[in-house]
Amino acid sequence: MAGLSQLIPVASASSLAAQTKPNTDNQNNPVIQGLASHVKKRWESAKVAKLIPEQRLLQALRQRNGEYDPDKLAAIKEQGGSEIYMMLTSTKCRGASSWLRDTLLGSGSDKPWSLDATPIPDLPPEVQKMAQDAMMGAIQMMIQSTGQPPSPALIKQEQERMRDEAMRVLQDEAEKRVDRMEQKMEDQLIEGKFLEALSEFIDDIVTFPTAIMKGPVPRKRKTLEWQGGGLVPVEKITLEWERVDPFMCYPAPWSANPHDGFFIERHRLTREDTEGMIGVPGYDEAALRSILSNFGVGQSELLSVDQAMATAEGKLNAEAYRTEDVIDAIQLWDTVQGKLLVEWGMDAAGVPDMEKSYPCEVWVIGNTVIKAVLNYDPLGRKPYYTASYEKIPGAFWGNGVCDLIRDCQDMCNASARALSNNMGISSGPQVGVNVSRLPPGENITQMYPWKIWQFQNTDYQDASKPLDFFQPQSNSNELMAVFEKFQTLADEYSGIPRYMTGEQAPGAGRTASGLSMMISNASKSIKSVISSIDHNVISRLLQRLYQHNLRYAADPDLIGDINIIAKGAMSLVAKESAAVRRAEFLQLVLTNATAQAIVGPLGTGELLRDHARLLDMNVDKIVPSAEKLQAKIAQEAQQMQQMQQMQQAQQMQQMQPEMETVDTLPDGAPAGGRQSNQMVNTVSGRTG
Repeated sequence: MAGLSQLIPVASASSLAAQTKPNTDNQNNPVIQGLASHVKKRWESAKVAKLIPEQRLLQALRQRNGEYDPDKLAAIKEQGGSEIYMMLTSTKCRGASSWLRDTLLGSGSDKPWSLDATPIPDLPPEVQKMAQDAMMGAIQMMIQSTGQPPSPALIKQEQERMRDEAMRVLQDEAEKRVDRMEQKMEDQLIEGKFLEALSEFIDDIVTFPTAIMKGPVPRKRKTLEWQGGGLVPVEKITLEWERVDPFMCYPAPWSANPHDGFFIERHRLTREDTEGMIGVPGYDEAALRSILSNFGVGQSELLSVDQAMATAEGKLNAEAYRTEDVIDAIQLWDTVQGKLLVEWGMDAAGVPDMEKSYPCEVWVIGNTVIKAVLNYDPLGRKPYYTASYEKIPGAFWGNGVCDLIRDCQDMCNASARALSNNMGISSGPQVGVNVSRLPPGENITQMYPWKIWQFQNTDYQDASKPLDFFQPQSNSNELMAVFEKFQTLADEYSGIPRYMTGEQAPGAGRTASGLSMMISNASKSIKSVISSIDHNVISRLLQRLYQHNLRYAADPDLIGDINIIAKGAMSLVAKESAAVRRAEFLQLVLTNATAQAIVGPLGTGELLRDHARLLDMNVDKIVPSAEKLQAKIAQEAQQMQQMQQMQQAQQMQQMQPEMETVDTLPDGAPAGGRQSNQMVNTVSGRTG
């Protein structure tokens, strides 16, 4: 964020140190007051637009917690009887969140994303120069060896061969850069609490109409670092991710996602949160110190939803929100016309076109503007990502599990209340008493075996029974059938069948193959949810982090012609079958001599490294790297050549004495000499 154009000046630490008290003159400037007025206008518009979605959020929260809405509970109490609430929604939400966690969070080294290099990496200039030099050297060698220039066809063939070799080298280098970038991003996500935020996000997406994730957000945190032989507390700015409470988000009335129009997030800040903003680029330090000097005085706004939310969350009342320990801050993400930015104090040089709109971010506490900057993202994107269990086209708020099975939950509750009341009434006989036939003082509320009842005659002829016993009808079977019917419909509406949460599967689910088919069919609905999270949250979040690293990373080895691909959670579904096929292929290579000869030691080493990596082992300690393996192969080849040379030398030494031995006759004359003399005499005799 350093170097971004500011809408309001940010005081330096040295100037603040010279002041005896915070300077609030800047906040009284009409320019700043106009900016604060714009934020308040947007805030009022967003609050009115969220009145109906707030009721849906409250309904979902109560339904997940197993509580009736206040008006429904009042009607039940007025009618009397049981107030039982069946926790059907809670069970479905737990099952859905567990299913999503198993897939999204994975286990061990599994993660729902990865990076890939582009299919054809661009050639850097230095690599192109090296390729050209190598080509010229090869042509010169051809001329020297043949004494004549090579033919055009031969030159073209050599060019294609060297280009293919260069592409292989480039792809290997691109994969190394991808691995380095992937490790850096994974480290950033872990340190930035991404996994915790994703786990909370999963609970939200199954409960509320829409779940929201935010990040990366730069925050100043205290941490311990090893300095001078000991752990020293230091403050550093880190990138963090967090789940955003849907109650605290206020989209534009017409928007379908956070990027459609303006977007407001309401913050509840403690004194420590406010102090942590001091020193973070973009915040007005003088304004923050002014807030801290009057912390909690007129800086909180109690909304109508706060009381209901406090009750639904288990707090006693809204006084949990009306406290001097926290204050309200409004964070507005909006696009503002250039001429308004200039009117609000921005340098005209930073506004190329007065009529165009520019994305900006403004923080207001009360009437104090603590931050006003242009959006640091080059594309003007807001750091928010949303997804719904069931997306409603064109709407910001979708449907959660609570929305999908609300009618089933209501019918199950109604049948359970009726069943409870009916079972209580029909559990024993009902008694009708003619009180005129009872003597004074007779207690009709006590009934026990062998009780003696006293009756008396009346002044008029009364032929009715003094006591009349009758048994109310039990409707438990019909009510249980209604309950089970709507419980089954809840499985269908939510896409979370009961056997996914541990209950015995009916029918075909009693066999292993049948259960596998049922789970596969049931997973189709959850796959659409995972796909939505993958596309709308994880993929976009990773793209933003990747581009952030490209802009600000100081390591040149991270920069390359690579493309970020969030393979996503759906790739984890196929990993099990892929792991089986991979193990089969490895077994084939290790046991088949022909395959071993084709793949070679280097290919076998890569297969072993990939297999060990998937098993979450320390690969470097088990399988040597390609460089070490190649050096080992070269060393073994050299040793083999030396052994062959030694064997040849030994054979030559053994053959040398046999070659030097001369056969002799019994008289000592050389055998070859006597034979030669005989041949000479024979020839001379014949001649004579």
